Amino acid sequence: MDTKINRNKELSITEALIPVVALIVMLGYNVAVYGDNALSGSNQFVLLLGAAVAAIVGFLNKVTFEKMMEEVAENIKSTVGAILILLMVGALAGTWLISGIIPSMIYYGLQILSPAIFLPATLIICSIISIATGSSWTTSATVGIALIGVGGALGFDLGMVAGAVISGAYFGDKLSPMSDTTNLAPAMAGTDLFTHIRYMTLTTIPTYVITLIIFIILGLSVEINGNVDIASLLADIEKSFTISPWLFLVPTIVIGLIIKKTEPLVALLVGTLLAAIFALIFQPHIINQIAGVDHMTFESGYKGVMDAITGKVVVPTENKTLADLFTSGGMEKMLGTIWLILCAMVFGGIMDAIGALSRISQTLLKMAHTTFGLFASTVGSCMALNITASDQYLAIVVPGKMFAKAYKEKGLAPENLSRTLEDSGTVTSVLIPWNTCGAYQSGTLGVSTLDYLPYAFFNILSPFMTLIFAAFNIKIRQLVDKK
Repeated sequence: MDTKINRNKELSITEALIPVVALIVMLGYNVAVYGDNALSGSNQFVLLLGAAVAAIVGFLNKVTFEKMMEEVAENIKSTVGAILILLMVGALAGTWLISGIIPSMIYYGLQILSPAIFLPATLIICSIISIATGSSWTTSATVGIALIGVGGALGFDLGMVAGAVISGAYFGDKLSPMSDTTNLAPAMAGTDLFTHIRYMTLTTIPTYVITLIIFIILGLSVEINGNVDIASLLADIEKSFTISPWLFLVPTIVIGLIIKKTEPLVALLVGTLLAAIFALIFQPHIINQIAGVDHMTFESGYKGVMDAITGKVVVPTENKTLADLFTSGGMEKMLGTIWLILCAMVFGGIMDAIGALSRISQTLLKMAHTTFGLFASTVGSCMALNITASDQYLAIVVPGKMFAKAYKEKGLAPENLSRTLEDSGTVTSVLIPWNTCGAYQSGTLGVSTLDYLPYAFFNILSPFMTLIFAAFNIKIRQLVDKK
C-alpha cells in the first residue's frame, strides 16, 4: 500500500477538524433518522458530503482537485483486495448454506455448546483460528458465521455473539506472526517482528483474560430470548438438510490453506467451489428447490449453485428460529458494504490530500510532554485516523511515521510504539461503522457495528490497558535496556 504522508503547512488544526466535526454531526443526525437502515445508502452519501466539506477546505488552502482525486484513487486502489474478499465471502456464505456446511456446524454446535459455556467458547475458538490463520477476516468468514448461527439458535443477542467472535478474532490477529498488521506495526516503529509480539503480550494477555472473565460471567448470568427447544431445532435442521461430518472437510481445507499462507482470496474461492460440489452431492433437493425443478439436470444444478453464489436464497423451514439462519444474500448482500467502503475511501483520500491527517497527528504529537502523554497522543492519533481515514493500515502507518522519532528522543524502545499502534490502531478499526474493518465485519456477520460494539470487550479495553501500563510505568522498556 502507499505509505507516504501528505503535509500542508498552510492548514491549521481548526481547518483540519472542520470536515471531521461536520461528518460526525451529519452521521449522528442520519443515524437518528434512519436507525439501522442508515447503512442502506444514506450513510454512504453523508460520507461523500463530508468529503465535499474536506474538498472545500482543501480548495481554500490551494490544494488542487487533481491532487485530491489522485489520493482518492490511491485509497480506493488499496481496498481492491478487501472488496474482492467481501464478494468472495458472500459467495462462500451462499454455498456453505446450500451445501449444509453451516447447518451442520449449527447442528453439532447445538449439541456440544451449552448456553452457559457458549460465549467463552466462542471467544476461545475464534482466538485459536485467528492465531492459526493470522486473519480476523478469515476467522469471521468461516467459524464466525457458524457461531453466529449457533448463538442465534440458542437465543443469544447476536450483538453479544458477534462481540465474542470479534474479540477472539482480533486477539489472534494481533499475536499471529502471519498477520499483516502484526508485521506492519514493527516495520513502522523500527523493531523486529518477534520482539514486537513478545512485548505485545504484556498488555494483550491481561486484556484477553479480563475479556474471557466477562464472557464467562455473561454466559452464566444472561437470560437468553425464550426457552430454546434444542431437540426441535435439531429435528428441523435434519428435515431441511442432509447432515454429515464429511461436510466439515471443506472448512478444514480452507483453514489449512490459510495456515499454509495461501492468499485468502484463493482460499475462499476454493472453499466456495468445493462447497458448490458438496451441495450437488449432499443436498440435491435444495438445489432443485432453488432452481424450481423436480429433477436435477446439469442446467438446474448450475442455476441453483449460481443463484446461491450471487444472490439471495432461502431454504424453507417451518421453524421461525431457523428461518433467518437458512437465508443467505450471496455476493449481492455485500454490495452495500462495498458501497460504504468506497465512499469512506473518498473521504479519507481527500482528508489525506489536503494534509488534514498529518495536521491532526502533528497536533497530538505536540501535546505529548511526558511519557504518558506520548502514549496517549499515539492512541488518540490511531483512533482519530481510524475515524477520519477509515482505514486500519493508515491508522498504523501515519502515527508510526510521525511518532517514531519522539519515542527515540524520550529514550523509549521502538517496541513501545509498535505495541501501542496495535493496541489502539489495529483493534479499534472494527468499532467504526464506516472503517473498512467495521464495514467488513458487519457485512460478514450480519450484525451492525453499533450492535456488537458494546460487547467487543477486547477491542474496547486494549487502548485503556496500554495507557494504564504507561501511566504506572509498567514494563515500559527503555532504549538502554534493549539487548
